[in-house]
Amino acid sequence: METKMQRNALVLSLQVCFLIIFLTHVSGENSRFDDHFHDQKRKMQAFKSSLIRRELASSPSPSPSYYSSPAPSPQTVTVDSTRVFEATSFGADPSGKLDSAEALEKAIAAAFQGPKEWFLMDGITNLGGAQIRLQGGIYKISQPLKLPAGGAGNLMITGGTLLASDDFPTDGYLIDLSSSSSSSSYNYEYITLKDLMLDCNYRGGGISVINSLRTSIDNCYIAHFNTNGILVQKGHETYIRNSFLGQHITAGANPGERNFSGTAINLMGNDNAVTDVVIFSAAIGIMVSGQGNTISGVHCYNKATGFGGTGIYLKLPNLTQTRILNCYLDYTGIVAEDPNQLTITNSFFLGDAYIVLKSINGVAKGITIVDNIFSGSNKGIDIVQLEQSSGPFKEIDQVVVDRNNVQGMNMRATIAKESVQGNGTSWIVDFSPILLFPDLINHVQYSLSVNGTLFPNYALRSVSENRVVIESDVAVAAKVFVSVNQAVTI
Repeated sequence: METKMQRNALVLSLQVCFLIIFLTHVSGENSRFDDHFHDQKRKMQAFKSSLIRRELASSPSPSPSYYSSPAPSPQTVTVDSTRVFEATSFGADPSGKLDSAEALEKAIAAAFQGPKEWFLMDGITNLGGAQIRLQGGIYKISQPLKLPAGGAGNLMITGGTLLASDDFPTDGYLIDLSSSSSSSSYNYEYITLKDLMLDCNYRGGGISVINSLRTSIDNCYIAHFNTNGILVQKGHETYIRNSFLGQHITAGANPGERNFSGTAINLMGNDNAVTDVVIFSAAIGIMVSGQGNTISGVHCYNKATGFGGTGIYLKLPNLTQTRILNCYLDYTGIVAEDPNQLTITNSFFLGDAYIVLKSINGVAKGITIVDNIFSGSNKGIDIVQLEQSSGPFKEIDQVVVDRNNVQGMNMRATIAKESVQGNGTSWIVDFSPILLFPDLINHVQYSLSVNGTLFPNYALRSVSENRVVIESDVAVAAKVFVSVNQAVTI
């Protein structure tokens, strides 16, 4: 039907065109009829247009295949929600009044019933991105939420609050990623804990990640722990970012600060990263006893050093291999035991916060402490200190403490420059107020500038107890310039 009507409209259009051409030709031969024929021509053209409009208006829409290429038709997007598990669907109480531990465990168990034909690491089943959604509720739990037996990954728990009940075990964790059995060398892989608040109710810890791979803890708020806010043990590549941790919810200057306890983040594994995290109350902000960890953009004001607190404690003698970058140590400092391959740079130390190098077996190697800002209260506190109660540092190699910006504290460095002026045959330059290690100068450069016409012979006579002595063969008025270095390999 549509094709026939289109064909009729086309034939009619051609007939009208032929008639107009004929009339035009006739009018050209007989000038007496010009006005008459021009008038007829305009009328026929108008008649033609009206016929075409009527024909098109009465016919269906043209076929896409006839006039143009097919336009894409709207598509209905179907969201497959079979791998999304909502806590309330399993009977969890989002008001925080009833115990939801059993219901949440059912949701977790259901999420683990995913496809079995896809894998991440060998023995780790890919759950396909299953999500357990807490739907913005507060869920009280009386026991740790443990994932089923290991060997699964690609799972997210997100969007709500977990609250430990008054009978929650004091040695447990609200979310426990540990497993006693697994066919893989790791318990879990690619587990994401996101947009969660964990209130431990002073009954235990927040999150435990044991022997897992590529775990992500993102945008979490963990409070009221009495052991660890986050514990990472064995495994590797746990990333903790954009999160807030504190035993007590405070914004500083808390009257109970002396009694803060617990550790906000305890890294007992390798190759982890803590990035853009605030630790606002705990005895220790971050405890590190694994290798190859990175700490960046962290603000620690957990417990002031004056009250016995530590911002970052590196407890891995002679195997440190830690980078601390762009951090803010706020009235609480850094302690490193027998540091070996340690970098602390571009960080801010406020309120007389400082760095302690602690001798366990007397090792200090590969240390770089540069380009930091130290701000104190003019109490004579050194920016970097040595703790040698267990014995002095004996193996000192490639230690660079330099280019730090210091106000209200005592500068300490391994590189120093000084000049003295006098009239005589001897010039003594004392570097002991600034050099970090006592009685250790590995390299000396010096020059002597003489006033007058004499050209004396002069030489370095001694280097002892971080003092340099320059002598000349005749008395002259001169200025001596000396630079020393403790960082050169000995």
